[in-house]
Amino acid sequence: MSGVRAVPEKRRPEQGAAGPTPAGFVLGLDVGSSVIRCHVYDHATLIRGSSAQKVESLYPQAGWVEIDPDALWLQFVTVIKESVRVAGIEMNQIVGLGISTQRATFITWNKKTGNHFHNFISWQDLRAVELVKSWNNSLIMKLLQNSCRVLHFFTRNKRFLAVSLFNFTNQHVSLRLAWILQNLVEVQKAVEEDNCCFGTLDTWLLHKLTKGSEFATDFSNASATGLFDPYKMHWSGLLASLLSIPLSILPPVKDTSHNFGSVDEEIFGVPIPIVAMVADQQSAMFGECCFHAGDVKLTMGTGTFLDINTGNNLQHTIRGFYPLIGWKIGQEVVCLAESNAGDTGTIIKWAQELDLFTDAAETEKMAKSLEDSEGVCFVPSFSGLQAPLNDPCACASFMGLKPSTNKYHLVRAILESIAFRNKQLYELMQKEIHIPVTKVRADGGVCKNNFVMQMTSDLINANIERPVNIDMSCLGAASLAGLAIGFWTDKEELKKLRQSEVVFEPQKKWQEYEMSMENWVKAVKRSMNWYNKM
Repeated sequence: MSGVRAVPEKRRPEQGAAGPTPAGFVLGLDVGSSVIRCHVYDHATLIRGSSAQKVESLYPQAGWVEIDPDALWLQFVTVIKESVRVAGIEMNQIVGLGISTQRATFITWNKKTGNHFHNFISWQDLRAVELVKSWNNSLIMKLLQNSCRVLHFFTRNKRFLAVSLFNFTNQHVSLRLAWILQNLVEVQKAVEEDNCCFGTLDTWLLHKLTKGSEFATDFSNASATGLFDPYKMHWSGLLASLLSIPLSILPPVKDTSHNFGSVDEEIFGVPIPIVAMVADQQSAMFGECCFHAGDVKLTMGTGTFLDINTGNNLQHTIRGFYPLIGWKIGQEVVCLAESNAGDTGTIIKWAQELDLFTDAAETEKMAKSLEDSEGVCFVPSFSGLQAPLNDPCACASFMGLKPSTNKYHLVRAILESIAFRNKQLYELMQKEIHIPVTKVRADGGVCKNNFVMQMTSDLINANIERPVNIDMSCLGAASLAGLAIGFWTDKEELKKLRQSEVVFEPQKKWQEYEMSMENWVKAVKRSMNWYNKM
């Protein structure tokens, strides 16, 4: 395909060229919204063994999304054992473990017994929609924002600017946790008795792996909760106090690449050092070697996440890019600005379950077999619309259907919607983050689709690199773990080991898509506020 440039394979560093290769292997795990995956990496970052299991989401009520923690724990242990078995190695050859996790999915548990009070509440869960609305429209928030606007005017302190722009979202832990504290009597009682622990997935897995001896999170995961002050680098006493969330239930925050303790020997037969915990998008950013300001990562997995490295500067925007800690390693703190679209892989999976195709790989050929979608538009909004529209009440929909519409038109419209959302996010980033883009790298399961990749490249008018290994969250976690124990020397060594498979180069001017995108934007607007209570 013109517009796709294959990248020549790099030679891997030879053993002995710069001293002996470190012995052993590093495990990289990614606990995502759809899949738990584990890879065994050697020193050349080649995958020696891997295993994956599908994560089952539970939908106990409309808008609620949960995960069974007991089932998840069994899967987590199984994928580690299976990947080591496939690699043909022994557990005692694993020198370090790095864990990447979906962010803002959380649980609370009994400090004394370790028993959880409820299922994991997923980042996709919408039970706190009304709470989010009422807080964002509250007098307290208006006073806080306006006060900070005035303080920023006089002091030019960026922290006041960030608070003046701050709004709660459904994807933050903060108000979903507040909902749990308000509605579950068992949790309220445990808090009163100082017997409650809160944790995102990383914290709970650390608790389970160490049989309760360790309680911690890292800066990347903490910064994605909506309860963390990235300017002060600690939990926000102000937000916790506003929402009546006791700071005592929150875990200590540690470096991303850090010795978090060892896996209890009973679990795998040997103690394995846990030396990295990282949020999945930040992990993918690290795995892509997006180490410099202006480097951009586009992850298309369950959702789409667009991140730009902002160096050591936190950037908060009006319409939907929010600041995150990318990673902290010793004195180095790297910041990101991120925005996202909630539904990407989920819509591919949904379409497959409707029998529009049998295998996701077919969708590329189906889309390319048509000149266009014949005016059919799809709005990808099972979990609302995020930036720049920020409407949790939008509905997913097909529009422009005709008697001549067939499943090929529907599939093409679905793929086009992913590319159009990518364009929206990229355009917003260029308007609101004033850092020149240096490179764009893609990962996640949907990036295997050449139609989506090429259309995105055309729409944003930029080259997009796709790596050989698209499971970047696993690689990022393993890379951070390896750096912690000297398995890899530094980030320069990781950059030399990274490999791109292809580079997608713009083929068409984005204006050629302008009419299609205008129709799609019209469809999006008509899908908004669908679930608002009248």
